[in-house]
Amino acid sequence: MSVVADVLVGLVALLHGYFLVLEMFLWTTPTGRRVFGLEADFAESSRTLAANQGLYNGFLAAGLVWGLVADSTDVKVFFCACVVVAGGYGAATVNRRILLVQALPAALALVALALS
Repeated sequence: MSVVADVLVGLVALLHGYFLVLEMFLWTTPTGRRVFGLEADFAESSRTLAANQGLYNGFLAAGLVWGLVADSTDVKVFFCACVVVAGGYGAATVNRRILLVQALPAALALVALALS
């Protein structure tokens, strides 16, 4: 089961790396605006905030990769829990879809870690 857990943790890390790219570099592009459903003016005016948010997603991804490289269950659990909390907050304050896209994969990884 630890292989399944590590694969899930790796997928969560990849997702957060993707979020970093979307928020830091693609926010004002047609792709970024389409993914987040943004008008061009809003995307431009919120560019700095999105980049900051992307940086935080990058830290989550880095922590998950650290847990994988160090083979540390504690680190993997901590960062997956952080992702679940962030996803829950995002779902409550921004869009419920965040619960499925962000929190659910991390919750599944936590379950797999608990079972391994």
